[in-house]
Amino acid sequence: MNPQSSTDLSHETAVHGHDDHHEEHHHDPPFWRKYVFSTDHKVIGIQYGITALLFLALGFFLMMVMRWSIAYPGRPVPFISHLPWFRVWLENGMVTGDLYNMFGAMHGTIMIFLGIVPLAFGAFGNYVTPLQIGAPDMAFPRLNMASYWSYLLGGVLMFASFFLPSGAAKAGWTNYSPLATTTDLSFGSLFWTGQTQWLLAMVFLISSSLLGAVNFITTIINLRCKGMTWMRMPFFVWAMLVTGFLLLLAFPPLEVAAIMQLMDRMAGTSFFVPSGLFVNGQFFNAAGGGSPLLYQHLFWFLGHPEVYVLILPAIAIVGEIIPNNTRKPLWGYKTMVYAVMVLGFLSFLVWAHHMYITGMGAGVSTFFQTVTVLISVPSVILITSILISMWGGSIRFNTPMLFATAFIPMFGIGGLTGLPLAFSMIDLHLHDTYYVIAHFHYVVAPGTLFGLFAGIYFWFPKQTGRRMSELLGHLHFWPSLLFMNGIFAPMFIQGMAGFHRRASDGGAAYERIAGQEFLEAGSFLSKIFKNGEAITMIDLNIVASVSAWCLAIAQVPFIINFFWSMTKGKKVNSNNPWDATTLEWSCPTPPPHGNFLKEPVAYRGPYEYSVPGAERDFTPQFEPDPESPQAPAEEELEVKGGH
Repeated sequence: MNPQSSTDLSHETAVHGHDDHHEEHHHDPPFWRKYVFSTDHKVIGIQYGITALLFLALGFFLMMVMRWSIAYPGRPVPFISHLPWFRVWLENGMVTGDLYNMFGAMHGTIMIFLGIVPLAFGAFGNYVTPLQIGAPDMAFPRLNMASYWSYLLGGVLMFASFFLPSGAAKAGWTNYSPLATTTDLSFGSLFWTGQTQWLLAMVFLISSSLLGAVNFITTIINLRCKGMTWMRMPFFVWAMLVTGFLLLLAFPPLEVAAIMQLMDRMAGTSFFVPSGLFVNGQFFNAAGGGSPLLYQHLFWFLGHPEVYVLILPAIAIVGEIIPNNTRKPLWGYKTMVYAVMVLGFLSFLVWAHHMYITGMGAGVSTFFQTVTVLISVPSVILITSILISMWGGSIRFNTPMLFATAFIPMFGIGGLTGLPLAFSMIDLHLHDTYYVIAHFHYVVAPGTLFGLFAGIYFWFPKQTGRRMSELLGHLHFWPSLLFMNGIFAPMFIQGMAGFHRRASDGGAAYERIAGQEFLEAGSFLSKIFKNGEAITMIDLNIVASVSAWCLAIAQVPFIINFFWSMTKGKKVNSNNPWDATTLEWSCPTPPPHGNFLKEPVAYRGPYEYSVPGAERDFTPQFEPDPESPQAPAEEELEVKGGH
């Protein structure tokens, strides 16, 4: 069926209604059909959001156990060492190297592929995008449902691998061959090992992303309402469109790599297995001739666009919240749209800067250094436009605005510290050190996650009809900002001293580093962490670890706020509690089946705040000009695939 025609029917359902039988079929399905196997984009968005938040909590737990091993090597882990499942992996209550490798690999995998991407693209994208373009649903509702269930199946496989005799994957979240190919060979069935299940789970997760990407691109191009021309689309929708293309073009290489590596493990092929390989002192019986570097190319061809899959939704959310809370238009809107397109294009040309240490030639290295520096330009344009949007504004510092404004310097630190890594000479020293950990996490932890938290607080009233508590929001924000920096700022110092990222004992074996004094006795931090003794490089592990555990406590107000506000939060008094201008604030709260009670029309751009001569400081897209209330001219309404 033509997706446009099916959506027109949905529009008719939302606007005019149908007979009783049709009405009942569409609006009163049984519970399992309405909330479990739903095809409604709003329910699917909430499903993505809740599932992703649970996986983020799991990934955070793994990190906290790792931080204990780093800060206090050789000491039993408190609270969990007596639990039956952990006793299998702990050695006298202490974290072993195998457990550290397992948790490290799964922490990265879960946080990125099961946490941030589904929350940013699957949850926010699904819920908000159709509302902002005036569509009744996604172009392919059943495909949307299949996307979520494919994601959930991949997540269940990934989680279940912890309970296999081999444990979960241990070869790093990048899963490099030939290490990943030859892991767990001592177990009877290679299929029932964590490494194999990781590959199967990734196939489902990537397939989910591809289904979602096709759906988003089709929906945004074809299902925009009347008047929603390209340059009337909110910046959030533009970011979702570019993110959809990134997923569509970058994820297939990793899915192919996962299948090829699965064949290497299960079928004896040698896509990534070189000749003459020895494993555990014995010759590895394989055809050979494969290229481990081929896997790295396939992985990082996904890996760098993936960074922008993580960050673009967060920038887009901030781009919606800043104008609303400064009561000013988004400065440089068109420039930001072009910048995000350039960013998406260039993200496919920089992948090999992760591979300088493989020994590429000077010519190839120079190309990737140049493009990596160049890709910072559109990022700077985006951040600069957001900063200028705040200049001279009448700023409302509510909880969404706090997280949105904190996103800017956190992402700025992450971006600026990435520039040195663009140069092969510097990268050879900093590669695989804590510096890289700090740089990447500043982008995705206080960066992306702060943007996503801002979005949760901002659109929560539209989803539930109630506001989240401002007091609990502040109790969530300020400790999170402090302890996020407490975790990652010390890592820059350690990384520049040569601190390696994968040392389960926190670098205790590195006597040279351990002996370097960082702070003299008597300083504030030395009094807290060392009883007045001088703090060394290795003692910074304690600072970072204590900050991580405090950050976990700082999320308690958010959890209480989230669930308490669903039923007890202050009710909103209108469908547009933030006095916003985009289309999602014109539909009922919460939005019904079909989203809109009448066919929406976009009469103007998305950020008409403080328009000279207007009675109010906001002029919504969905309100016609009172002096000429007729619909826009036909040439304005013409949208490809539209009405």
